[in-house]
Amino acid sequence: MQRQTKKNRRPESPATQVLRLARAQGALRPRDLAAEGIAPVYIQRLAARGQLVRVGRGLYTLPNASVTEHHSLAEAAKRLPRAVVCLLSALRFHGLTTQAPFEVWLAIDPKARSPRTQTPPLRIVRMSGERLRAGVERHRVEGVDVQVFSRAKTVADCFRFRNKIGLDVALEALREYLRDKGRLDAVLRFAEIDRVARVIRPYAEAMA
Repeated sequence: MQRQTKKNRRPESPATQVLRLARAQGALRPRDLAAEGIAPVYIQRLAARGQLVRVGRGLYTLPNASVTEHHSLAEAAKRLPRAVVCLLSALRFHGLTTQAPFEVWLAIDPKARSPRTQTPPLRIVRMSGERLRAGVERHRVEGVDVQVFSRAKTVADCFRFRNKIGLDVALEALREYLRDKGRLDAVLRFAEIDRVARVIRPYAEAMA
């Protein structure tokens, strides 16, 4: 029997294309299908058959998709891909706090529209210029690209926004960061951007 070549191979059905996208991206929204020229109705059809699972408003994954402790970050990043995970959520991601925030803390540009999504619950912080661009890392969470501020940048941000999260949280973050052999000069570099270097330095010296 002659093997099928690429030329005579049958094209993928829309449902097969949707499932392939779900495997590649980890999570799907109807707009993702529209970008591929596939009618969004196929998501509902596959969900009705049990081949996709609704994990949030307008968000679907494969039934056997691995769900991690950072699932809410993947959901948030799928909805707001330009936002950066910050403060309490970034601390949790990097293991610098014992707290488990029920909201996903995201940094966005002051000119960006406020998100309307209610799932997952979000806590929005406005940052601009270098404060929003510096120290951004990209991580893959459940197949989704998630932007997260680095450990050092997050510690500096905690002192800048200490009135929002509490000085005790900022001090815990700095203590855990230094205990884990984090470099103080890296924190101070971002602290200069945040204009809190003078605030952090005395606490760091006391912990040394």
